Amino acid sequence: MRQSSTSFSPISRRSIAAGILAVVLTAGLPGLALAQAKDAMTPIAAPPQPDAIVLDTGPLPGKTVKETWYNQYGSTFTRNVTIATLTPFLPDPARATGAAVVIAPGGGFRTLSMQNEGWDLARALSGRGVAAFVLKYRLRQTPADMPGFERAMKEMFSSIPKSAPKIAATGPAADLAPQIEDARAAFALIRKRAAGWNVDPDRIGMIGFSAGAMLTMATALQAHDAKPAFIGNIYGPLGPATVSADAPPLFVVIAADDPLFGDKSFELIDSWRAAKRPVEFHLYERGGHGFGMYKKATTSTGWYDAFVAWLDMHGMLRRRN
Repeated sequence: MRQSSTSFSPISRRSIAAGILAVVLTAGLPGLALAQAKDAMTPIAAPPQPDAIVLDTGPLPGKTVKETWYNQYGSTFTRNVTIATLTPFLPDPARATGAAVVIAPGGGFRTLSMQNEGWDLARALSGRGVAAFVLKYRLRQTPADMPGFERAMKEMFSSIPKSAPKIAATGPAADLAPQIEDARAAFALIRKRAAGWNVDPDRIGMIGFSAGAMLTMATALQAHDAKPAFIGNIYGPLGPATVSADAPPLFVVIAADDPLFGDKSFELIDSWRAAKRPVEFHLYERGGHGFGMYKKATTSTGWYDAFVAWLDMHGMLRRRN
């Protein structure tokens, strides 16, 4: 690896904790809770990441459990991330449009769905001429051993209230401070290297899944120096938010049968519209939570094509002279 050089909508800590714990149990899974899953989490060696760039946010202080990786449902995850990295997926220079996007995988801030909600999307977008950057942001620690991790997740799942209140689009600033710092560093690095990466510094957006969607919203609404040109909230919480007059265009996807947020508030859409800012909202009948780039027999699989069409509508797939 190479070394490179926030007001939230009010919500109780218990409520946001419930949302975060619920997310980790289903992020990256095809709509199944961990307690119901039949596929085991299988530890694996860390995959090669020759292009990953270590961000300058430093290690999480006082954290002793080392980063580990595992497979589940044919997809790759990591947990106990203490040092943030950014992995570029750059398009052929002949096809590069100049647009770029930071991708924040989900996982309840305790694990990251690196393949389904990160690398697979990045490869697809780079094939359309968009430079994609997968953000492996720092996480809260979990037990080092896999059985302990599984037990901890099940215990936390069992403690979540059956009728959890609606979850705000972002979490408390103090809770997400390290992750927001990582996102800010990612934007700063891309702008610093924009010329070499064929990126237009004014056309860098961000998209996040589940907990990554919370980070995306927090980055757009609180990290004012990041200034995403556009943002995507993929099955993240959709509670109300304070939206500025210059908030970026917003693309939102959720399934009506999402067990976490599908039957909760959609007030984020109203917040964007009240601020007279562009927003596109796709509510799919079925899809559950965590469908990402999985191919499923539901119309939710079409979210990616819709997102690409939306990028095209906003001029992100066309090169600027």
